[in-house]
Amino acid sequence: MKKPTAIASILLLVSLSLQEIAYAVSLSEPNQDFEGFAGSRTLKQEQEHAHEVHCSRERSRAAWKIIDDYLMPFVEREDYRISSKCRLHPNKDLFRDQELHKIHVDINEWRCGYCKKSFRAEKFLDQHFDNRHYNLLNVSHSKCLADLCGALHCDVVMNTKTTKTKCNPAATARNRHLCESLADSCFPANKGPSASRLHDLFLRQFCDAHTCSGKQKPFSKGGKKETSVFYLAIAILTLMLLPIFYLIVYLHQSEMRKNTQELRRISKVGQKAKPS
Repeated sequence: MKKPTAIASILLLVSLSLQEIAYAVSLSEPNQDFEGFAGSRTLKQEQEHAHEVHCSRERSRAAWKIIDDYLMPFVEREDYRISSKCRLHPNKDLFRDQELHKIHVDINEWRCGYCKKSFRAEKFLDQHFDNRHYNLLNVSHSKCLADLCGALHCDVVMNTKTTKTKCNPAATARNRHLCESLADSCFPANKGPSASRLHDLFLRQFCDAHTCSGKQKPFSKGGKKETSVFYLAIAILTLMLLPIFYLIVYLHQSEMRKNTQELRRISKVGQKAKPS
C-alpha cells in the first residue's frame, strides 16, 4: 500500500515540476521575443542613421556645375592651382567621386560606374548610390558643397528663385560675406598676379550680384556654358545652310547647262537655215 502511495507522490511532484518549468518558459519566451524585436529595431535604426547625410546632393551638384562652368575656365586660363584648403576645391565635394562615376549612356539610360547597373533616370542612380555605395562617400574629410549655394547663386541655375520673391537684406548680406570670404581664402590677392586677377574676377562674377538693387546679375563675365552654346549654334546653323548652298550651286549649274544647250540648238538651226 505504501509503495503505490510513494509512486503517486513522486508522479505528483514530477507533474508539479513540469508545470513550473512550462510556466517559466512561457514567461521567458515573450521577453526573448521582445529582446529580439528591440535588437532588430536598434539595428534598423542604426542602418537608417548610418545612411543619413545632411547634405543636398542636388544643390551640391548645382554648386559644382556653377564652379565648373563659370569659374574653372578662368582658373585654367591663368594656370592657377587652387589650394586643397579652399572650399571650392573638388576634394571638398562630398559627392564628387560618385558624380564622376555616373555614365550618361542615353537620354533614358544612366549607368553606375562602380557596378555597371543601369537606370532610366538620374534620380534613380542617385538613390542607388545612397543605398549601395554609401561607403564610398568621403564623409570624414569632405564638406557639403551645397553650403556654398547662397554665395554661388545656385537658385539661378536650378530655377528655384521666383522673380516675385522680396529681397531679404540680412540674407543678402550673409551671402555676400560668404562670397567675399571665398574670394579671400581661395584667391589671396597678395599671392601673385594670377591670384589677384582671379580674386577680382570672383568678386565681379559672384559677389557683386548679392545686392537688393537688382542691377548686377551673377556670372557677368560669362563662362564655359555660354561659349559652348555659341559654338553649338554656329555649328547647327552651318549644317543647315550648307545643303541649301549646294542646292543653289546645283540649280545654277543646271540652269547654265540648259542655257548652253539651248544656245547650241539655236546656232545649229541657224546654220541649217543659211544655205536656203
